[in-house]
Amino acid sequence: PMDEERRNWRLSRRQREAARMLRRNSTDAERLLWSRLRAHRLEGLSFRRQTPVGPYVVDFLCHEARLVIEVDGGQHYEAAGAARDARRDDFLTAQGFRVLRFSNLDVLMNLDGVLLAVLDAAGRALPPPNPPPQAGEG
Repeated sequence: PMDEERRNWRLSRRQREAARMLRRNSTDAERLLWSRLRAHRLEGLSFRRQTPVGPYVVDFLCHEARLVIEVDGGQHYEAAGAARDARRDDFLTAQGFRVLRFSNLDVLMNLDGVLLAVLDAAGRALPPPNPPPQAGEG
């Protein structure tokens, strides 16, 4: 069913070129996150970057987990940017995707925390490093 959905997203030449331009001009935060997501590096999950979904180009997309990751700069926190993001998130949610948003600062200063949040959202949460103590005897 997902392949059928993807085939139904007709991409205009303009959309394809916009995605290519965004890939070429990615931010430091996007490049850093991509270095950890690309080539199945995060628990085997397959991500694409700057990928068109309907009328939008999303920063990172994992079809398998139905997950979209957006890395936001300052313009996203102004009223107009927040309103655009809300419309975009509504569309993506209606398509069956979960949208995670992180600021550039989140990615640059707390990459491990961002990756843990992505794994959790993808249903791939890692177990705690040491098993918790067993209740009962002792």
